Amino acid sequence: MFSRVLVANRGEIALRVIRTLRRMGIEAVAVYSEADRTSAHVRLADEAICIGPAPSAKSYLSIPAVIAAAEVADVDAIHPGYGFLAENDHFADVCRSCHIEFIGPPVTAMKLVGDKIAARKLAQDAGVPCVPGSDGPIQDQGAAVEIANKIGYPVLIKAAAGGGGKGMRPAHNDRSLLAGLVAASNEAEAAFGSGMVYIEKYIEEPRHVEVQVLVDGEGNAVHLGERDCTVQRRHQKLIEESPSPILDRRLRDEMCRAAVKLLKSAGYVNAGTVEFLVDKNRKYYFMEVNARIQVEHPVTEMVTGVDLVREQVRIAAGERLGMRQRDVRLNGWALEVRINAEDPFNGFAPQPGRVDFYLPPQDPAVRVDSHLYAGYSIPPHYDSMIAKVVVHAKDREGAIVRMLGALDEMIIDGVQTNIPFQKEILSHVRFRSLSYDTSFTESLLATGGR
Repeated sequence: MFSRVLVANRGEIALRVIRTLRRMGIEAVAVYSEADRTSAHVRLADEAICIGPAPSAKSYLSIPAVIAAAEVADVDAIHPGYGFLAENDHFADVCRSCHIEFIGPPVTAMKLVGDKIAARKLAQDAGVPCVPGSDGPIQDQGAAVEIANKIGYPVLIKAAAGGGGKGMRPAHNDRSLLAGLVAASNEAEAAFGSGMVYIEKYIEEPRHVEVQVLVDGEGNAVHLGERDCTVQRRHQKLIEESPSPILDRRLRDEMCRAAVKLLKSAGYVNAGTVEFLVDKNRKYYFMEVNARIQVEHPVTEMVTGVDLVREQVRIAAGERLGMRQRDVRLNGWALEVRINAEDPFNGFAPQPGRVDFYLPPQDPAVRVDSHLYAGYSIPPHYDSMIAKVVVHAKDREGAIVRMLGALDEMIIDGVQTNIPFQKEILSHVRFRSLSYDTSFTESLLATGGR
């Protein structure tokens, strides 16, 4: 087992990883930018090293700076968290070439599942249903029009690399397709360094469901059920829950088996998530693989009792899975709400600034993953998420009621947050009655909450 691990991230995920490392008896080394000098993860780590100025390109995304910190701290491994360098196969390769274990999948598997076109082919070869679309990147506008007319409008233009909704454009006719190709390619090039795009059939009224999988170095694999991430805004998840309220046992088992089969066929090792779209007829389609721990992993932990970060570390250290599929049980219902420092009534504009007072909910059935404290100044340089509130209850309605109570208790003074908007979603009849899809929040905003 490792004795020292560097956490190559910041904020709540850095704190969350540090806590598990300490419970495992492993020393945790934090890195931080100049803007994060007073962050909680810096204070709670066993050692902390500054890796550069505030811009992430010069700190958290700087491979030389992170590797230099790891070598100075003499660590055995690096945990990347999510975002930043977490799915950068070059970073993983550099780590291992420097004899530092990367807590994540092998580079070959990361490259394979990180390219959406290659991952799509992998899924097809494994017999996993895929959305109809182009077999590879679009080479010219004429081919794009031909493919779109063959599969039928509406279609979705998607970046071959990256995620988070960048490089993605819907098209409803030839004209919007040609305009969308240019816009999506330019955005993808700026965000991911690759302007390659492909086309898929646009699934109407979709639900977003993902399956959590663990695979050890000997090929033993288990799934830990699914998460429903349908409530989104501009392809960014807002609320997640486990289990999914739209799956029956047959469909759950089929999707989970497909996810395990797909990752094993890729030679994948460690924690990974396979994302699917489920249409209004309950047909599911492979979307992509996330080769990292995800923001919403706590809902899986709440219903299974499995510490996913601990399993990541154990697998990276060469240990076998400590469970078989029959050992995994889904107990009750978990719900997660992302709390962002933003103004939901002003275009969701980020709201950096000083937190004057902070009081998280005190219910013992509520988990809060956050790096906030009174007096902390939220920097303007990074993602606006400042906390995740996670609840567990016997059933979905109980989880919703508990979450509303937790959000009522949560006090964050000094900066504006999206808590009022999240409460509006949780209380809405469409959310409670399951009559929604991934366009729900946009329609809610368009109609003023009706």
